[in-house]
Amino acid sequence: MNSRFKRIIDSRIGRLQRAHMLCAHSNSNMNGVTLSNVKKRGTKANSRKHRSVFLPGEDQPDMGAMKRFSTLFSSFRGKISKDRTGNEPDVPASTELSPVEEKAKEQRYTSGQFFFEYLVVVRPKKTKDGIYEPQIIYQFPKKDGMVRFQKEEEEKTLKALTLFCFPEGVNWAPLTEYPSETFSFVLTDVDGTRKNGYCRRLLPDGKGARLPEAYCIISNLACFGLFSQIFDEVEQRRKFSMAMIYPFMQSLRESAFPAPGHTVNIKSFIPERGTEIISLTRPTDSWLEHVDFRTLFKCLSDEEVLQVFAATVLERRIIFIADELGTLSQVIHAVAVLLYPFIWQHTLISIVPEILIDVVMAPTPYLLGVQKSLADQATDQTELLVVDLSEGRKETFIKCMGDEDTILPHKLKDEIKQALSAKNEKSSLEELNRVVPEAFLPFFIKTVGHFAKYIVRKGKDQRGEFQRTNFCKAIESKSTRRFVKTFVQTQMFDLFIQEMEQRPASQDGTGLFDKKITEYQKRMREKAKKN
Repeated sequence: MNSRFKRIIDSRIGRLQRAHMLCAHSNSNMNGVTLSNVKKRGTKANSRKHRSVFLPGEDQPDMGAMKRFSTLFSSFRGKISKDRTGNEPDVPASTELSPVEEKAKEQRYTSGQFFFEYLVVVRPKKTKDGIYEPQIIYQFPKKDGMVRFQKEEEEKTLKALTLFCFPEGVNWAPLTEYPSETFSFVLTDVDGTRKNGYCRRLLPDGKGARLPEAYCIISNLACFGLFSQIFDEVEQRRKFSMAMIYPFMQSLRESAFPAPGHTVNIKSFIPERGTEIISLTRPTDSWLEHVDFRTLFKCLSDEEVLQVFAATVLERRIIFIADELGTLSQVIHAVAVLLYPFIWQHTLISIVPEILIDVVMAPTPYLLGVQKSLADQATDQTELLVVDLSEGRKETFIKCMGDEDTILPHKLKDEIKQALSAKNEKSSLEELNRVVPEAFLPFFIKTVGHFAKYIVRKGKDQRGEFQRTNFCKAIESKSTRRFVKTFVQTQMFDLFIQEMEQRPASQDGTGLFDKKITEYQKRMREKAKKN
Protein backbone atom coordinates (compact mmCIF):
# COMPACT_ATOMS: atom_id res chain seq x y z
CA MET A 1 0.00 0.00 0.00
CA ASN A 2 1.63 3.28 -1.08
CA SER A 3 1.94 6.23 1.29
CA ARG A 4 -0.67 8.36 -0.48
CA PHE A 5 -3.26 5.61 -0.30
CA LYS A 6 -2.45 4.97 3.36
CA ARG A 7 -2.90 8.66 4.20
CA ILE A 8 -6.30 8.61 2.51
CA ILE A 9 -7.44 5.64 4.61
CA ASP A 10 -5.98 7.09 7.83
CA SER A 11 -7.83 10.34 7.27
CA ARG A 12 -11.10 8.39 7.01
CA ILE A 13 -10.71 6.27 10.13
CA GLY A 14 -11.58 9.15 12.44
CA ARG A 15 -14.74 9.79 10.45
CA LEU A 16 -15.70 6.14 10.65
CA GLN A 17 -15.23 6.13 14.41
CA ARG A 18 -17.35 9.27 14.75
CA ALA A 19 -19.98 7.58 12.57
CA HIS A 20 -20.05 4.65 15.02
CA MET A 21 -20.52 7.06 17.91
CA LEU A 22 -23.27 8.91 16.06
CA CYS A 23 -25.13 5.67 15.45
CA ALA A 24 -24.66 4.41 19.01
CA HIS A 25 -26.09 7.60 20.51
CA SER A 26 -28.61 8.53 17.86
CA ASN A 27 -32.15 9.20 19.06
CA SER A 28 -33.58 8.59 15.59
CA ASN A 29 -35.66 5.43 15.57
CA MET A 30 -36.04 2.71 13.00
CA ASN A 31 -39.29 0.98 13.81
CA GLY A 32 -38.90 2.47 17.29
CA VAL A 33 -35.33 1.32 17.99
CA THR A 34 -32.03 3.08 18.58
CA LEU A 35 -28.65 1.42 18.47
CA SER A 36 -28.15 2.41 22.08
CA ASN A 37 -30.75 -0.26 22.84
CA VAL A 38 -28.53 -2.96 21.33
CA LYS A 39 -25.94 -4.48 23.63
CA LYS A 40 -22.36 -4.90 22.36
CA ARG A 41 -22.43 -8.59 23.16
CA GLY A 42 -25.32 -9.15 20.86
CA THR A 43 -28.56 -9.02 22.82
CA LYS A 44 -31.09 -6.28 22.35
CA ALA A 45 -33.21 -4.40 24.81
CA ASN A 46 -35.93 -6.34 26.52
CA SER A 47 -38.77 -4.07 25.53
CA ARG A 48 -41.08 -5.67 22.99
CA LYS A 49 -41.99 -2.20 21.79
CA HIS A 50 -38.50 -1.69 20.43
CA ARG A 51 -37.62 -3.65 17.31
CA SER A 52 -34.54 -3.26 15.13
CA VAL A 53 -34.97 -5.78 12.35
CA PHE A 54 -33.94 -5.57 8.71
CA LEU A 55 -35.89 -7.74 6.34
CA PRO A 56 -33.76 -8.52 3.26
CA GLY A 57 -35.02 -6.58 0.28
CA GLU A 58 -37.53 -4.59 2.31
CA ASP A 59 -37.49 -0.79 2.23
CA GLN A 60 -37.77 0.83 5.63
CA PRO A 61 -39.77 4.06 5.63
CA ASP A 62 -37.64 5.68 8.32
CA MET A 63 -33.89 6.26 7.99
CA GLY A 64 -33.04 5.03 11.48
CA ALA A 65 -29.78 4.65 13.33
CA MET A 66 -28.74 1.31 11.89
CA LYS A 67 -29.60 2.35 8.35
CA ARG A 68 -27.83 5.66 8.91
CA PHE A 69 -24.71 3.73 9.88
CA SER A 70 -24.93 1.69 6.68
CA THR A 71 -25.21 4.89 4.66
CA LEU A 72 -22.27 6.54 6.43
CA PHE A 73 -20.19 3.42 5.94
CA SER A 74 -21.11 3.36 2.25
CA SER A 75 -20.08 7.01 1.95
CA PHE A 76 -16.78 6.24 3.70
CA ARG A 77 -15.94 3.61 1.11
CA GLY A 78 -17.17 5.66 -1.81
CA LYS A 79 -14.94 8.58 -0.88
CA ILE A 80 -11.91 6.31 -0.69
CA SER A 81 -12.79 4.98 -4.13
CA LYS A 82 -13.03 8.52 -5.48
CA ASP A 83 -9.64 9.42 -4.04
CA ARG A 84 -8.11 6.37 -5.67
CA THR A 85 -9.54 6.89 -9.13
CA GLY A 86 -10.43 10.55 -9.24
CA ASN A 87 -13.90 10.16 -10.66
CA GLU A 88 -15.37 6.86 -9.54
CA PRO A 89 -18.94 6.82 -8.15
CA ASP A 90 -19.75 5.85 -4.58
CA VAL A 91 -19.62 2.14 -3.83
CA PRO A 92 -22.82 0.59 -2.47
CA ALA A 93 -22.94 -0.75 1.04
CA SER A 94 -21.44 -4.22 1.19
CA THR A 95 -22.76 -5.47 4.51
CA GLU A 96 -23.93 -9.02 3.95
CA LEU A 97 -26.96 -10.66 5.25
CA SER A 98 -27.00 -14.35 5.63
CA PRO A 99 -28.88 -16.24 2.81
CA VAL A 100 -32.64 -16.49 3.42
CA GLU A 101 -34.41 -19.82 2.93
CA GLU A 102 -36.16 -19.94 -0.41
CA LYS A 103 -39.46 -21.79 -0.15
CA ALA A 104 -39.82 -24.85 -2.34
CA LYS A 105 -42.10 -24.43 -5.32
CA GLU A 106 -44.11 -27.11 -7.07
CA GLN A 107 -43.49 -25.81 -10.57
CA ARG A 108 -40.36 -27.03 -12.30
CA TYR A 109 -38.78 -23.62 -12.79
CA THR A 110 -38.59 -20.52 -10.67
CA SER A 111 -40.76 -18.13 -12.64
CA GLY A 112 -39.06 -15.07 -14.07
CA GLN A 113 -35.60 -15.90 -12.68
CA PHE A 114 -32.44 -15.99 -14.75
CA PHE A 115 -29.48 -18.05 -13.59
CA PHE A 116 -27.44 -14.90 -13.30
CA GLU A 117 -27.55 -11.18 -13.99
CA TYR A 118 -24.12 -10.88 -15.49
CA LEU A 119 -20.63 -12.34 -15.61
CA VAL A 120 -17.57 -10.12 -15.23
CA VAL A 121 -13.88 -10.84 -15.55
CA VAL A 122 -11.67 -8.93 -13.11
CA ARG A 123 -7.90 -8.64 -13.35
CA PRO A 124 -5.35 -6.52 -11.47
CA LYS A 125 -3.95 -3.77 -13.69
CA LYS A 126 -0.88 -1.69 -13.02
CA THR A 127 -1.64 1.98 -12.36
CA LYS A 128 0.53 5.06 -12.85
CA ASP A 129 1.49 4.80 -9.19
CA GLY A 130 2.99 1.36 -9.81
CA ILE A 131 0.36 -0.57 -7.85
CA TYR A 132 -1.98 -3.27 -9.16
CA GLU A 133 -5.61 -2.31 -8.89
CA PRO A 134 -8.41 -4.79 -9.76
CA GLN A 135 -10.42 -3.68 -12.78
CA ILE A 136 -13.19 -5.20 -14.86
CA ILE A 137 -11.88 -6.23 -18.27
CA TYR A 138 -15.04 -7.91 -19.55
CA GLN A 139 -18.74 -7.88 -18.80
CA PHE A 140 -21.37 -10.22 -20.19
CA PRO A 141 -23.95 -9.31 -21.23
CA LYS A 142 -23.50 -5.65 -21.96
CA LYS A 143 -26.64 -3.88 -20.85
CA ASP A 144 -28.03 -1.34 -23.26
CA GLY A 145 -30.98 1.01 -23.03
CA MET A 146 -30.55 1.82 -19.33
CA VAL A 147 -31.45 5.27 -18.07
CA ARG A 148 -28.85 7.36 -16.25
CA PHE A 149 -29.93 6.25 -12.78
CA GLN A 150 -29.72 2.57 -13.74
CA LYS A 151 -26.26 3.04 -15.24
CA GLU A 152 -25.03 4.75 -12.10
CA GLU A 153 -26.36 1.95 -9.89
CA GLU A 154 -24.72 -0.68 -12.08
CA GLU A 155 -21.40 1.16 -11.99
CA LYS A 156 -21.56 1.23 -8.20
CA THR A 157 -22.22 -2.50 -8.02
CA LEU A 158 -19.48 -3.34 -10.50
CA LYS A 159 -16.98 -1.16 -8.67
CA ALA A 160 -17.90 -2.78 -5.36
CA LEU A 161 -17.46 -6.34 -6.55
CA THR A 162 -13.87 -5.71 -7.72
CA LEU A 163 -13.02 -5.19 -4.04
CA PHE A 164 -14.39 -8.63 -3.19
CA CYS A 165 -12.82 -10.43 -6.17
CA PHE A 166 -9.41 -9.18 -5.02
CA PRO A 167 -9.85 -8.27 -1.34
CA GLU A 168 -6.08 -8.20 -0.80
CA GLY A 169 -6.08 -4.69 -2.24
CA VAL A 170 -3.03 -3.47 -4.14
CA ASN A 171 -0.61 -6.17 -2.96
CA TRP A 172 -0.33 -8.00 -6.28
CA ALA A 173 2.44 -8.95 -8.68
CA PRO A 174 2.71 -11.35 -11.66
CA LEU A 175 2.84 -15.03 -10.64
CA THR A 176 3.96 -18.30 -12.20
CA GLU A 177 1.81 -20.53 -9.96
CA TYR A 178 -1.54 -19.90 -8.33
CA PRO A 179 -4.14 -22.47 -7.18
CA SER A 180 -7.69 -22.02 -8.43
CA GLU A 181 -10.15 -21.08 -5.67
CA THR A 182 -13.89 -20.49 -5.45
CA PHE A 183 -15.66 -18.27 -2.94
CA SER A 184 -18.82 -16.23 -2.54
CA PHE A 185 -20.00 -12.93 -1.09
CA VAL A 186 -23.18 -10.85 -0.93
CA LEU A 187 -23.52 -7.20 -1.89
CA THR A 188 -26.29 -5.42 0.00
CA ASP A 189 -27.24 -1.82 -0.68
CA VAL A 190 -28.64 0.48 2.00
CA ASP A 191 -32.20 -0.21 0.83
CA GLY A 192 -31.75 -3.94 1.51
CA THR A 193 -31.37 -4.99 -2.14
CA ARG A 194 -29.14 -8.08 -2.29
CA LYS A 195 -26.99 -9.58 -5.02
CA ASN A 196 -25.02 -12.81 -4.59
CA GLY A 197 -21.48 -12.86 -5.91
CA TYR A 198 -19.82 -16.14 -6.90
CA CYS A 199 -16.14 -15.94 -7.77
CA ARG A 200 -13.56 -18.32 -9.29
CA ARG A 201 -10.01 -17.00 -9.22
CA LEU A 202 -7.39 -18.69 -11.37
CA LEU A 203 -4.13 -18.16 -13.25
CA PRO A 204 -4.70 -18.17 -17.04
CA ASP A 205 -2.68 -20.67 -19.07
CA GLY A 206 0.53 -19.21 -20.43
CA LYS A 207 4.28 -18.97 -20.03
CA GLY A 208 6.17 -16.85 -17.54
CA ALA A 209 4.83 -14.66 -14.76
CA ARG A 210 1.26 -13.41 -15.25
CA LEU A 211 -1.59 -11.99 -13.23
CA PRO A 212 -4.55 -14.05 -11.97
CA GLU A 213 -8.09 -13.48 -13.22
CA ALA A 214 -11.35 -13.60 -11.32
CA TYR A 215 -14.54 -14.76 -12.99
CA CYS A 216 -17.45 -13.37 -11.03
CA ILE A 217 -21.13 -14.21 -11.51
CA ILE A 218 -23.68 -11.83 -10.03
CA SER A 219 -27.04 -13.42 -9.32
CA ASN A 220 -30.16 -12.79 -7.28
CA LEU A 221 -30.15 -16.49 -6.43
CA ALA A 222 -28.21 -18.31 -3.70
CA CYS A 223 -26.91 -21.75 -4.68
CA PHE A 224 -23.17 -22.16 -4.08
CA GLY A 225 -22.90 -25.75 -5.26
CA LEU A 226 -24.64 -25.06 -8.55
CA PHE A 227 -22.48 -22.05 -9.36
CA SER A 228 -19.32 -23.96 -8.38
CA GLN A 229 -20.26 -26.52 -11.02
CA ILE A 230 -20.76 -23.71 -13.53
CA PHE A 231 -17.28 -22.38 -12.73
CA ASP A 232 -15.80 -25.82 -13.40
CA GLU A 233 -17.17 -25.53 -16.92
CA VAL A 234 -15.93 -21.94 -17.22
CA GLU A 235 -12.43 -22.96 -16.16
CA GLN A 236 -12.34 -25.80 -18.69
CA ARG A 237 -13.24 -23.41 -21.49
CA ARG A 238 -10.78 -20.74 -20.35
CA LYS A 239 -7.95 -23.23 -20.95
CA PHE A 240 -8.74 -23.03 -24.67
CA SER A 241 -9.56 -19.33 -24.98
CA MET A 242 -11.61 -16.55 -23.43
CA ALA A 243 -13.97 -16.72 -26.41
CA MET A 244 -15.05 -20.27 -25.48
CA ILE A 245 -16.66 -19.07 -22.26
CA TYR A 246 -19.32 -16.80 -23.64
CA PRO A 247 -21.41 -19.20 -25.79
CA PHE A 248 -21.73 -21.39 -22.71
CA MET A 249 -22.74 -18.45 -20.51
CA GLN A 250 -25.23 -17.25 -23.12
CA SER A 251 -26.91 -20.68 -23.18
CA LEU A 252 -26.96 -20.67 -19.40
CA ARG A 253 -28.48 -17.22 -19.18
CA GLU A 254 -31.26 -18.19 -21.58
CA SER A 255 -32.17 -21.17 -19.38
CA ALA A 256 -34.68 -21.01 -16.54
CA PHE A 257 -33.39 -21.50 -13.02
CA PRO A 258 -34.71 -24.88 -11.78
CA ALA A 259 -36.91 -25.28 -8.74
CA PRO A 260 -35.48 -27.29 -5.81
CA GLY A 261 -34.85 -30.92 -6.75
CA HIS A 262 -35.08 -30.30 -10.51
CA THR A 263 -32.49 -30.26 -13.29
CA VAL A 264 -31.80 -28.02 -16.25
CA ASN A 265 -29.78 -29.29 -19.23
CA ILE A 266 -27.41 -26.96 -21.10
CA LYS A 267 -26.08 -27.83 -24.56
CA SER A 268 -22.53 -26.60 -25.06
CA PHE A 269 -19.54 -27.18 -27.35
CA ILE A 270 -15.97 -27.58 -26.16
CA PRO A 271 -12.93 -28.54 -28.30
CA GLU A 272 -11.75 -32.15 -28.09
CA ARG A 273 -15.06 -33.16 -26.52
CA GLY A 274 -17.55 -31.83 -29.03
CA THR A 275 -21.11 -30.88 -28.13
CA GLU A 276 -22.09 -31.91 -24.61
CA ILE A 277 -25.19 -31.83 -22.46
CA ILE A 278 -24.36 -30.34 -19.07
CA SER A 279 -26.86 -31.17 -16.34
CA LEU A 280 -27.26 -28.72 -13.46
CA THR A 281 -29.34 -30.04 -10.57
CA ARG A 282 -30.62 -27.93 -7.72
CA PRO A 283 -30.65 -29.55 -4.23
CA THR A 284 -34.01 -30.64 -2.84
CA ASP A 285 -33.39 -28.82 0.44
CA SER A 286 -33.21 -25.26 -0.86
CA TRP A 287 -32.25 -23.88 2.56
CA LEU A 288 -28.99 -25.89 2.39
CA GLU A 289 -28.01 -25.11 -1.20
CA HIS A 290 -25.76 -22.18 -0.32
CA VAL A 291 -23.53 -24.12 2.09
CA ASP A 292 -20.86 -26.80 2.18
CA PHE A 293 -20.43 -28.21 5.70
CA ARG A 294 -17.26 -30.12 4.77
CA THR A 295 -14.98 -27.11 5.18
CA LEU A 296 -16.46 -26.18 8.57
CA PHE A 297 -15.86 -29.61 10.07
CA LYS A 298 -12.47 -29.94 8.40
CA CYS A 299 -11.25 -26.73 10.03
CA LEU A 300 -12.90 -27.15 13.44
CA SER A 301 -13.57 -30.02 15.82
CA ASP A 302 -17.13 -30.76 16.90
CA GLU A 303 -16.46 -29.08 20.27
CA GLU A 304 -15.08 -25.97 18.56
CA VAL A 305 -18.05 -25.81 16.20
CA LEU A 306 -20.37 -25.93 19.22
CA GLN A 307 -18.56 -23.02 20.88
CA VAL A 308 -18.83 -20.96 17.68
CA PHE A 309 -22.50 -21.93 17.42
CA ALA A 310 -23.10 -20.83 21.02
CA ALA A 311 -21.55 -17.40 20.40
CA THR A 312 -23.54 -17.02 17.18
CA VAL A 313 -26.82 -17.90 18.87
CA LEU A 314 -26.26 -15.05 21.33
CA GLU A 315 -25.45 -12.69 18.42
CA ARG A 316 -21.93 -11.79 19.42
CA ARG A 317 -19.13 -10.28 17.36
CA ILE A 318 -17.21 -13.08 15.64
CA ILE A 319 -14.20 -12.86 13.30
CA PHE A 320 -12.91 -15.83 11.30
CA ILE A 321 -9.28 -15.86 10.14
CA ALA A 322 -7.96 -17.94 7.21
CA ASP A 323 -5.55 -17.81 4.29
CA GLU A 324 -7.99 -19.08 1.66
CA LEU A 325 -10.97 -17.02 0.54
CA GLY A 326 -13.02 -20.16 -0.08
CA THR A 327 -12.48 -21.32 3.50
CA LEU A 328 -13.78 -18.03 4.89
CA SER A 329 -16.90 -17.86 2.75
CA GLN A 330 -17.83 -21.54 3.18
CA VAL A 331 -17.34 -21.56 6.96
CA ILE A 332 -19.26 -18.34 7.61
CA HIS A 333 -22.24 -19.36 5.48
CA ALA A 334 -22.25 -22.81 7.11
CA VAL A 335 -22.27 -21.26 10.60
CA ALA A 336 -25.19 -19.02 9.62
CA VAL A 337 -27.20 -22.03 8.41
CA LEU A 338 -26.74 -23.81 11.76
CA LEU A 339 -29.15 -21.22 13.16
CA TYR A 340 -32.10 -22.53 11.11
CA PRO A 341 -35.01 -21.80 11.47
CA PHE A 342 -33.59 -18.50 12.68
CA ILE A 343 -31.77 -16.03 10.46
CA TRP A 344 -28.70 -13.94 11.32
CA GLN A 345 -29.96 -10.36 11.32
CA HIS A 346 -26.72 -8.44 11.66
CA THR A 347 -23.63 -7.66 9.58
CA LEU A 348 -22.26 -10.65 7.68
CA ILE A 349 -19.26 -10.13 5.40
CA SER A 350 -17.70 -13.43 4.42
CA ILE A 351 -14.59 -11.76 2.98
CA VAL A 352 -13.61 -8.32 4.26
CA PRO A 353 -11.52 -6.40 1.68
CA GLU A 354 -8.40 -4.74 3.05
CA ILE A 355 -9.81 -1.30 2.33
CA LEU A 356 -12.80 -2.05 4.59
CA ILE A 357 -10.95 -3.66 7.49
CA ASP A 358 -12.11 -0.93 9.88
CA VAL A 359 -15.55 -2.54 9.94
CA VAL A 360 -14.14 -4.65 12.81
CA MET A 361 -14.56 -1.54 14.99
CA ALA A 362 -18.35 -1.66 14.64
CA PRO A 363 -19.96 -2.03 18.09
CA THR A 364 -22.85 -4.17 16.86
CA PRO A 365 -22.86 -7.97 16.25
CA TYR A 366 -21.18 -9.31 13.13
CA LEU A 367 -19.81 -12.38 11.36
CA LEU A 368 -16.67 -11.36 9.48
CA GLY A 369 -14.14 -13.26 7.40
CA VAL A 370 -10.62 -11.77 7.44
CA GLN A 371 -7.57 -13.03 5.57
CA LYS A 372 -4.59 -14.13 7.65
CA SER A 373 -2.44 -11.28 6.31
CA LEU A 374 -4.85 -8.76 7.91
CA ALA A 375 -5.27 -10.61 11.21
CA ASP A 376 -3.23 -8.12 13.25
CA GLN A 377 -5.53 -5.29 12.15
CA ALA A 378 -8.63 -7.26 13.10
CA THR A 379 -7.76 -8.80 16.46
CA ASP A 380 -7.05 -5.70 18.54
CA GLN A 381 -10.71 -5.44 19.58
CA THR A 382 -12.28 -6.56 22.85
CA GLU A 383 -15.44 -8.53 23.68
CA LEU A 384 -15.44 -10.77 20.62
CA LEU A 385 -14.59 -14.27 19.43
CA VAL A 386 -11.72 -14.61 16.95
CA VAL A 387 -11.53 -18.03 15.28
CA ASP A 388 -8.35 -19.09 13.44
CA LEU A 389 -9.19 -21.55 10.65
CA SER A 390 -5.70 -21.71 9.11
CA GLU A 391 -3.65 -24.90 8.98
CA GLY A 392 -0.80 -25.23 11.44
CA ARG A 393 -2.37 -22.78 13.89
CA LYS A 394 -1.18 -22.78 17.48
CA GLU A 395 -4.66 -22.21 18.87
CA THR A 396 -8.16 -22.00 17.39
CA PHE A 397 -9.60 -19.24 19.54
CA ILE A 398 -7.23 -16.28 19.41
CA LYS A 399 -9.66 -14.25 21.48
CA CYS A 400 -12.82 -15.27 23.29
CA MET A 401 -15.24 -14.15 25.96
CA GLY A 402 -14.40 -17.17 28.11
CA ASP A 403 -17.92 -18.54 28.55
CA GLU A 404 -18.49 -20.03 25.09
CA ASP A 405 -18.36 -23.62 26.38
CA THR A 406 -21.00 -22.94 29.05
CA ILE A 407 -23.63 -21.06 27.03
CA LEU A 408 -25.56 -24.09 25.79
CA PRO A 409 -27.41 -26.33 28.26
CA HIS A 410 -25.04 -29.19 29.05
CA LYS A 411 -27.44 -32.03 28.26
CA LEU A 412 -28.52 -30.55 24.91
CA LYS A 413 -24.92 -29.82 23.99
CA ASP A 414 -24.02 -33.48 24.58
CA GLU A 415 -26.96 -34.56 22.41
CA ILE A 416 -25.65 -32.43 19.51
CA LYS A 417 -22.17 -33.95 19.90
CA GLN A 418 -23.67 -37.43 19.94
CA ALA A 419 -25.65 -36.74 16.76
CA LEU A 420 -22.55 -35.33 15.04
CA SER A 421 -20.66 -38.55 15.76
CA ALA A 422 -22.64 -40.11 12.89
CA LYS A 423 -20.32 -38.32 10.43
CA ASN A 424 -16.64 -38.95 9.76
CA GLU A 425 -13.78 -37.47 7.76
CA LYS A 426 -14.91 -39.27 4.61
CA SER A 427 -18.57 -38.16 4.84
CA SER A 428 -19.89 -36.80 1.55
CA LEU A 429 -21.65 -33.47 1.16
CA GLU A 430 -24.99 -35.28 0.93
CA GLU A 431 -24.30 -37.18 4.17
CA LEU A 432 -23.31 -33.99 5.99
CA ASN A 433 -26.42 -32.22 4.72
CA ARG A 434 -28.41 -34.94 6.47
CA VAL A 435 -26.38 -35.39 9.66
CA VAL A 436 -25.68 -31.74 10.54
CA PRO A 437 -29.30 -30.43 10.38
CA GLU A 438 -30.43 -33.53 12.30
CA ALA A 439 -27.92 -32.59 15.00
CA PHE A 440 -28.68 -28.89 15.40
CA LEU A 441 -32.38 -28.52 14.52
CA PRO A 442 -33.53 -30.62 17.52
CA PHE A 443 -31.71 -28.15 19.79
CA PHE A 444 -34.14 -25.40 18.81
CA ILE A 445 -37.09 -27.79 18.90
CA LYS A 446 -36.31 -28.70 22.51
CA THR A 447 -35.59 -25.15 23.65
CA VAL A 448 -38.22 -23.04 21.86
CA GLY A 449 -40.34 -25.56 19.95
CA HIS A 450 -43.33 -24.89 22.19
CA PHE A 451 -43.65 -21.28 20.94
CA ALA A 452 -46.94 -21.88 19.07
CA LYS A 453 -48.79 -22.63 22.31
CA TYR A 454 -47.96 -19.15 23.57
CA ILE A 455 -49.06 -17.14 20.55
CA VAL A 456 -52.57 -16.03 21.52
CA ARG A 457 -55.10 -14.79 18.95
CA LYS A 458 -58.25 -12.95 20.00
CA GLY A 459 -59.89 -13.90 16.73
CA LYS A 460 -59.25 -16.26 13.82
CA ASP A 461 -58.04 -13.47 11.54
CA GLN A 462 -56.41 -11.45 14.29
CA ARG A 463 -52.69 -10.93 14.72
CA GLY A 464 -51.27 -13.19 17.40
CA GLU A 465 -49.54 -11.98 20.54
CA PHE A 466 -46.60 -13.85 22.01
CA GLN A 467 -46.77 -14.53 25.76
CA ARG A 468 -43.05 -14.38 26.50
CA THR A 469 -43.15 -14.72 30.28
CA ASN A 470 -45.39 -17.80 30.24
CA PHE A 471 -43.34 -19.24 27.39
CA CYS A 472 -40.16 -19.12 29.49
CA LYS A 473 -41.89 -20.38 32.65
CA ALA A 474 -43.12 -23.46 30.79
CA ILE A 475 -39.57 -24.80 30.48
CA GLU A 476 -38.88 -27.34 33.24
CA SER A 477 -35.09 -27.56 33.00
CA LYS A 478 -33.38 -24.71 34.88
CA SER A 479 -30.33 -24.65 32.59
CA THR A 480 -32.52 -24.64 29.48
CA ARG A 481 -34.76 -21.93 30.92
CA ARG A 482 -31.71 -19.80 31.73
CA PHE A 483 -30.46 -20.12 28.14
CA VAL A 484 -33.88 -19.37 26.61
CA LYS A 485 -34.33 -16.22 28.71
CA THR A 486 -31.21 -14.87 27.04
CA PHE A 487 -31.99 -16.21 23.58
CA VAL A 488 -35.46 -14.62 23.43
CA GLN A 489 -33.76 -11.21 23.64
CA THR A 490 -31.92 -11.70 20.34
CA GLN A 491 -33.07 -10.08 17.13
CA MET A 492 -33.19 -13.42 15.30
CA PHE A 493 -35.74 -14.77 17.78
CA ASP A 494 -37.66 -11.48 17.83
CA LEU A 495 -38.04 -11.46 14.05
CA PHE A 496 -39.03 -15.11 14.00
CA ILE A 497 -41.78 -14.49 16.57
CA GLN A 498 -43.00 -11.41 14.68
CA GLU A 499 -43.43 -13.55 11.57
CA MET A 500 -45.27 -16.21 13.55
CA GLU A 501 -47.55 -13.59 15.10
CA GLN A 502 -48.36 -12.08 11.71
CA ARG A 503 -48.91 -15.21 9.64
CA PRO A 504 -52.55 -16.28 9.13
CA ALA A 505 -53.88 -18.83 11.58
CA SER A 506 -54.59 -21.13 8.61
CA GLN A 507 -50.82 -21.44 8.04
CA ASP A 508 -49.98 -22.48 11.58
CA GLY A 509 -48.13 -25.79 11.57
CA THR A 510 -47.35 -25.73 7.83
CA GLY A 511 -43.68 -24.67 7.88
CA LEU A 512 -40.71 -27.04 7.89
CA PHE A 513 -39.83 -26.17 11.48
CA ASP A 514 -43.48 -26.71 12.50
CA LYS A 515 -43.44 -30.14 10.87
CA LYS A 516 -40.19 -31.11 12.58
CA ILE A 517 -41.70 -30.05 15.92
CA THR A 518 -44.77 -32.20 15.26
CA GLU A 519 -42.58 -35.21 14.38
CA TYR A 520 -40.56 -34.76 17.57
CA GLN A 521 -43.67 -34.46 19.74
CA LYS A 522 -45.10 -37.60 18.15
CA ARG A 523 -41.91 -39.55 18.95
CA MET A 524 -42.00 -38.32 22.53
CA ARG A 525 -45.63 -39.47 22.96
CA GLU A 526 -44.81 -42.90 21.53
CA LYS A 527 -41.79 -43.16 23.81
CA ALA A 528 -43.92 -42.25 26.83
CA LYS A 529 -46.45 -44.96 25.98
CA LYS A 530 -43.71 -47.61 25.83
CA ASN A 531 -42.43 -46.57 29.23
